[in-house]
Amino acid sequence: MQIEYYKNYSYELGRDMEFKSYGWGGKPVLAIPCQNGRFYDWEGFGMLETLDYYLNQGKIRLFTIDTIDSETISNTMGNPYDRIRLHERWYNYVVNEVVQMIHQIMGNEDRILTTGFSMGAYHAANFYFRRPDIFDRMIALSGLYDTSTMYGGYMDEVVYVNDPCASIAGMSPDHPYIQMINNNKGVICVGQGAWEDLTGESTRRIDAVLKSKGINTWVDYWGYDVNHDWPWWKIQICYFLDRLLD
Repeated sequence: MQIEYYKNYSYELGRDMEFKSYGWGGKPVLAIPCQNGRFYDWEGFGMLETLDYYLNQGKIRLFTIDTIDSETISNTMGNPYDRIRLHERWYNYVVNEVVQMIHQIMGNEDRILTTGFSMGAYHAANFYFRRPDIFDRMIALSGLYDTSTMYGGYMDEVVYVNDPCASIAGMSPDHPYIQMINNNKGVICVGQGAWEDLTGESTRRIDAVLKSKGINTWVDYWGYDVNHDWPWWKIQICYFLDRLLD
């Protein structure tokens, strides 16, 4: 398997940022780690073995990136005004810098499948719903899709655009993104087993919001034995990749 490591200076964040690429062709997949995770976590938790068929057959090329969650979402002692604006700079780093590097590495400007588990699912959904022109596929597993627990209920215009439940609920019926999202393919999935209480509530909330706007995202609820943990995410991502890849 072809594995490449990258370290680049981010002008959006004013610091060096790291990511890795796995595979050689196919659909570009942007993978976001769990809360406070690192770009090497997917490799460390055995996801390369899980995705071996897709990577070696050239069906996907995987890009695993860093977040700065410890300074934004997880920094509960910090000022939410400053935290969300730093998060927005990280968001801009991904859409303006990482996406450009993915296009350069791939040698094309194909749109990207974004995915993540737990807090990574929040990030994946936020990219997918905010930029359907860049991200045309999504697999979000066991995520939160509103920011109420992230910023202590604080809301302003920057939180709003980073809160899928709020921003989608506020879309006008003729918003052009609604049709764009409906032309894409996204799935939100949650189990109903251990440690899925909050994520289950948030999934039901965004499910209702999407339905109210006529947005046809696939929202799937798995069984009461399906826990908030890597063994189930490995099963789920293969199940959904088989259905989302062209």
